[in-house]
Amino acid sequence: MADAVKKIETAPGVTSVSSPFTATGARQISRDGTTAYATVSFEEDVSDAQVAQVKQLATARESASLHIALNGQAFTVNPEPNPVADAMGIALAFVVLLFVFRALWVAALPIMTAIVGVGGSAIAVMLLSHLVTLSDTTLTLGSLIGLGVGIDYALFIVNRHRTNLMAGMGVGESIAKSLDTSGRAVIFAGLTVVVALLGMLTLNVGIINGMAVGAAVTVVLTVLAAITLLPALLGLIGPRILSRRQRRAQAGPRAQDASGAGTGLWGRWAGRVQARPKTFGLVALVVLAALALPTLTLRLGAADDGNLPATSTNRQAYDMIAKGFGPGFNGPLVLAVDAPTAADKAAAAALARTIERVDGVAGVSTAPMDDGQNVGVISVVPTTSPQSAETSRLIDRLRSDVIPPAEQGTSMKVYVGGPTAGNDDFASVLLGKLPLFVLVIAALGFLLLTVAFRSLLIPAVGALLNILSIGVAFGAIVVVFQYGFGASLLGLGAAGPIESFVPVLVVGIMFGLSMDYQVFLVSRMREEWARTGDNQRAVRVGQAETGKVIAVAATIMVCVFGSFVFGGMRVISEFGVSLAVAVALDALLVRMIVVPALMHLCGRANWWLPRSLDRALPRVSVEGPAEEPARWAGPGHEPETAGIGR
Repeated sequence: MADAVKKIETAPGVTSVSSPFTATGARQISRDGTTAYATVSFEEDVSDAQVAQVKQLATARESASLHIALNGQAFTVNPEPNPVADAMGIALAFVVLLFVFRALWVAALPIMTAIVGVGGSAIAVMLLSHLVTLSDTTLTLGSLIGLGVGIDYALFIVNRHRTNLMAGMGVGESIAKSLDTSGRAVIFAGLTVVVALLGMLTLNVGIINGMAVGAAVTVVLTVLAAITLLPALLGLIGPRILSRRQRRAQAGPRAQDASGAGTGLWGRWAGRVQARPKTFGLVALVVLAALALPTLTLRLGAADDGNLPATSTNRQAYDMIAKGFGPGFNGPLVLAVDAPTAADKAAAAALARTIERVDGVAGVSTAPMDDGQNVGVISVVPTTSPQSAETSRLIDRLRSDVIPPAEQGTSMKVYVGGPTAGNDDFASVLLGKLPLFVLVIAALGFLLLTVAFRSLLIPAVGALLNILSIGVAFGAIVVVFQYGFGASLLGLGAAGPIESFVPVLVVGIMFGLSMDYQVFLVSRMREEWARTGDNQRAVRVGQAETGKVIAVAATIMVCVFGSFVFGGMRVISEFGVSLAVAVALDALLVRMIVVPALMHLCGRANWWLPRSLDRALPRVSVEGPAEEPARWAGPGHEPETAGIGR
């Protein structure tokens, strides 16, 4: 190792190397003499090539008895877009579509549209990186979201187009009608996702702002692909979007109810929910609440390198340091001491001796202050790892119980810093802002749905249930990553805290996706309500006709999100697990049970809006041109109908 250190000292870009093989480097060798470390300092503008050369010089000296691993900011492996995960998600989505619809073009077109949207957004995000600071995970996160929503949005339009063709429309007329109905819903659904994502700007955190903007750009471009490229492809394909059996059936007699409300799996399921709404709704809510319960123990922080893949040089260095010097050596606490007087310097020395006796402290070292120097450093090595809850409690204990008494009666000021303490502080800031963020996007979602559906009850129920779905997402990552159930089987390391920014992004993404399904489901219900003025029929028909496509869309999202779980990056896996579980349960329990059950119980109150508010709100038709629905004026009043042109 000594030869490697000497070579590295002369490498380009290296300013200094603290070698363990000097008179002052004895502390850099473990007590058993089997592990040692050297600290390499680079120039401020070091290049990737210079870092790679240092890595090559170090590892070239390895032998059967000597193993060298590198760790630190310069050698950190950042998450990158995973083409294998993308391909796996796309392949699974194709299989699901082909199995359900039995038509090649139905399986291919949504995927083609999503790929074009994600490809365009990747280019846009890379250009955007010259103007906005973006995290290393932005492209991967954009790919994850773009594939999921892109396939879903295209599928909703394709499904409506197929329904129109089966009803006897021509290809051109059907495409126009599909864009005027499902296309509007796709635009509105995309808008809700963008609003939820951009709501993260209210947190005013640089790294999150960049990811939010990048993800929003991805959603916008996938929506544009769905309403421009997809219709052109549908026109080229013509009737072949239908299976051969469906094309043959087009000319035959139809015995099926035009609404499809009483036939098929989803029609029968809608009838059962209508028959027993209290039972179904209560059971579903209990299940969702139980799954969301672990959220109450959510702990934010930063997972350390002990959770990286075992093949990673960062992980190997982490394990070697932990074995030789203790786990806390991987994340020492740095206490910055401002001691302008001699008495303050004496108090700082006394503080260092006091900290040595604090539970959870493995060792303390101080850098002596020279004459005229007022700032000193105390390095504190915890007995536990950087991601451990005990380390967080040690930081709190130092700040609240140990340092304040030492500062009393002096002008000394002590601040606890370092990467470990910084990660804890970042987590505390985000956790404090999270409730406000949830309220902001819930209010924005409520306003958008009120404008779209001319109702107060439906948006209120939607906002509350969206929060419950977010709770399910949090519960999933707490169980897997914080409790550790299944994390090791997935190669995601041991139990540890949830990355601080993950819950914020999950809130924005999941709120938007939940709103998507709410829009697609309720827009069809409102369309039937506008036609008949019968709430029970409107809810049953809307659920029956959208149930299949929502279930398929959710399955595709689960496939896409789930494929990212196996990418080897813990932070991306946290997104994958939380979103896959939450989307599945949101679609199957919330949208297919709880929402229709509550709407059956509430009756015509679902569609009530005060006249003054109705006149004040702008008119936006999500489901396309139709007559204004029968409006309930309140208890004791009969519903009215009015033309949309008024």
